[in-house]
Amino acid sequence: MNEPPGTVTIEDVGPSQSATVVVLEPTPTDDPNDPLNWPKSRKTVNFVIASFYTLASFVLLDIGTVIWVDQNAELGISWANLNNSFAANLAGLAVGCILLVPFAIKYGRRSVYILSTAVQFATAIWNASLNSTGELLAVNVLSGLAGAVSEALVQMTIVDIFFVHQRASANGMYNLMVNTGAYLAPVAAGYCATAQGWRWIWWWTAIMLGLNLILFIFFFEESKYIPVLLSRPDEDVQTRTAAAAAAMETTKFPKQTSIEEGSLPTSVAPSASYTTKSYRERMAFITKTDNSLLEHIKRPLVVLIGFPAVTFTALVWGCFLSWFSILATTQSTYLAYPPYAYNASQIGLFSLPPFIGGVFGAALGGPVNDWYILWRAKRNNGIFEPETRLHLGIPAILATPLGILLFGLGLAWGWPWWSLALGSGIFGCAFTSIGACSLAYLSDCYQDIVGDALVGVAFVRNGLSTVFVFALTPWIEATGLVNMFIAVACIATGTLLSLIPMIMYGKRMRVWTATRYRAMAQLQPGARRI
Repeated sequence: MNEPPGTVTIEDVGPSQSATVVVLEPTPTDDPNDPLNWPKSRKTVNFVIASFYTLASFVLLDIGTVIWVDQNAELGISWANLNNSFAANLAGLAVGCILLVPFAIKYGRRSVYILSTAVQFATAIWNASLNSTGELLAVNVLSGLAGAVSEALVQMTIVDIFFVHQRASANGMYNLMVNTGAYLAPVAAGYCATAQGWRWIWWWTAIMLGLNLILFIFFFEESKYIPVLLSRPDEDVQTRTAAAAAAMETTKFPKQTSIEEGSLPTSVAPSASYTTKSYRERMAFITKTDNSLLEHIKRPLVVLIGFPAVTFTALVWGCFLSWFSILATTQSTYLAYPPYAYNASQIGLFSLPPFIGGVFGAALGGPVNDWYILWRAKRNNGIFEPETRLHLGIPAILATPLGILLFGLGLAWGWPWWSLALGSGIFGCAFTSIGACSLAYLSDCYQDIVGDALVGVAFVRNGLSTVFVFALTPWIEATGLVNMFIAVACIATGTLLSLIPMIMYGKRMRVWTATRYRAMAQLQPGARRI
């Protein structure tokens, strides 16, 4: 209780530093049904299905810009309305988390995953069949609402099943799936549209989402954990009360479970006092707790304003999505005109460089970050400070404006295609690395309110993008393409410079918010560390 939230011991360093062990944080219970105690195979199955969901969701959300030329020519949808459809999708994403994530906190992750996938499956079929501007706008709003939870629910799953020293790697994989859907899928979609017609990109997406729906129904286990207090039938009330108090004290001051460094722990041995759930129980559609839905709808705003780490993540992550949206929409619009005059498949190929950059960014923000925090903790008497997550985000302060300017100025001035590709590749690397670092940082600081925190982050992230995309056309008309990209690069640099004060003063801010955080954490179902 003397340390601020997020400051934990993750390495037990011996006197000679030769007997270093990794401390499992948060400390798992003795219950075999605790997701932290699941064997590696069960964790892998759950996370692979959630990662596939992320991929399928972002494929649905991001391949549409590739076929704007075809929809403009065949259906007569104006470029302004095509741009508005993208903004409508972002608006749906902003609102969807506020409406759906509280249900995941109260009723469990599994039911929300299944409902979200089912609705997205239906919108993919609708996209393949639409014929008017009104349908295009409506289906984008609906797909945004349904796909919004992909920006919060997967991080909640990561917190449910992984330890602190594994979360950046998991977030790196999440961001790699985001990049695959956002960048690599448009490449395939472009070729598909050229070979089979633009409607077929949606039929293939529907097949992906249908497969994902089947996997969720039959193989995805509920990862929301509700702690169980054991007592014998012959115990009296006073004894059971004392046992419950002791259990609560153990939750607040957990014992340190540790393993030898390098063995990559995934669980600890469960106790024989608990009964393992059956397959039917593990696949329950609803896992309900008594927390208030209304509170979880209101609380994200309080968390967003009252916790600097949440505000920082929302601002940085939100601005990055805005820059991604600007690059995606200008790419789809201007590459169709001279001097490039590219078709759908050629425009789709321009999503390949940021994907390649994103692979490097996912490695830097994921596994390399997890290794780095263990290395730093060893030199800090085994104590982990979440701000060390942000150290590897510093290169993005220079890389982000460099990538934006290379792409934007090159597009405006008709530079060779490779200069645009280089710029978007640099941006993709920075985008993915910052995403993994900032999301892992937020999860490490306030793990017991991460659901509420991520709702606020997703709202700001998509809300900012909606504003920028709606304003993009008049912005370009007023200032020109060159000045617009220069302004974006300057804003991006200013936003990313906030990394420095967060690294320097982040712990002090966590101290200031410790009491407020612990009060909120006590209201969460299954809070582990208060």
